[in-house]
Amino acid sequence: MKRAEILLVAFAVAFSLGVLPAFAQRGHAGGMGGGRGMEPPGGGMGAPAEPGHANSGRGTFPTMGQSKTPDQLLSQNTRLSSRLQSLLPAGTSAQAAASGFKNLGQFVAAVHVSHNLGIPFSQLKADMVGSGMSLGKAIHELKPEVNAKKEVKLAKKQAKEDLKQSGS
Repeated sequence: MKRAEILLVAFAVAFSLGVLPAFAQRGHAGGMGGGRGMEPPGGGMGAPAEPGHANSGRGTFPTMGQSKTPDQLLSQNTRLSSRLQSLLPAGTSAQAAASGFKNLGQFVAAVHVSHNLGIPFSQLKADMVGSGMSLGKAIHELKPEVNAKKEVKLAKKQAKEDLKQSGS
């Protein structure tokens, strides 16, 4: 009887470690935690496709050796690149600024936060890319007096609109 209990517990642990995390990933955008509403048509802001599917039709960017970085995507999308260029400091190219971000949506939202709050983009990028902070945490660190949650929500809305208008 004790052996059966041990096997049952081992099976339950193995099941929860292997299968449940896979179910938890279904239907979520990869980058900003904003759900499927933030995904541009044909692209999930960097969310990985299911293994073995370059583009599974679930609104994700191609993966499995075919994924593109945010700076590569901006090089292809001159409309979005021009729009973001106007929000970045003079002399900063959108492609260079996007380098290092996890996905395009995260970058676009960070550009908007920088512009909206007057936070130097280089500082915001350093916290997000260099230190791995979330956008909200970086805002809180750099401007503790503002409502970071509200600002993230606004930036995500602006990013969604930019991506929609640019056809990304």
